[in-house]
Amino acid sequence: MGLSPPGQLVESKVQDALFSGPSAEPEPIVMTLYADYYELMWQGLKTHEFRRRFLRDQPARWWVYLNAPVSRLMAVIDLGPAIVGSPEEIAAIAERVRPGNGASVLEYVQDLEQAYAIPILRVREFEGLSGAELRAHLGSWHPPQGYLRLRNPGNLDMLRICEKIAGGEPIRQMTVHHR
Repeated sequence: MGLSPPGQLVESKVQDALFSGPSAEPEPIVMTLYADYYELMWQGLKTHEFRRRFLRDQPARWWVYLNAPVSRLMAVIDLGPAIVGSPEEIAAIAERVRPGNGASVLEYVQDLEQAYAIPILRVREFEGLSGAELRAHLGSWHPPQGYLRLRNPGNLDMLRICEKIAGGEPIRQMTVHHR
């Protein structure tokens, strides 16, 4: 049995994650993001989110809390199931979708056995709520270091807030096209 060239392996994993797999209801999560990466999405330059740890085998609905200086929960991003691979495979995906990005992604995940490339499918931006407004509604609020699963019993108030935000009319929205 012959081995596939590395590019074919990566492409196969991308296609599998986008067009097959479970049709489960997306897992609602909150994760933070820096505003400059968020803007790359709107420019069509960021089609995947790269993480050191993430959910396996399921799509997610990501409520985005933009870090300081923005400090605002203001977007909802539909994510396909994560592509799980070695740091080199994940860095190859990063390089393919945005030339020059592979080295920084490899540096970020190189100490791991596996990392995650999560396809971004749709982005919607809303007025949202500031960190101060979230604290007023929840009693306390601190942006998560990793991701916060909103279906967990202790996070149901946050889930209700997120669903209310996403129930309004988006300020802007787009579907992300993968090549």
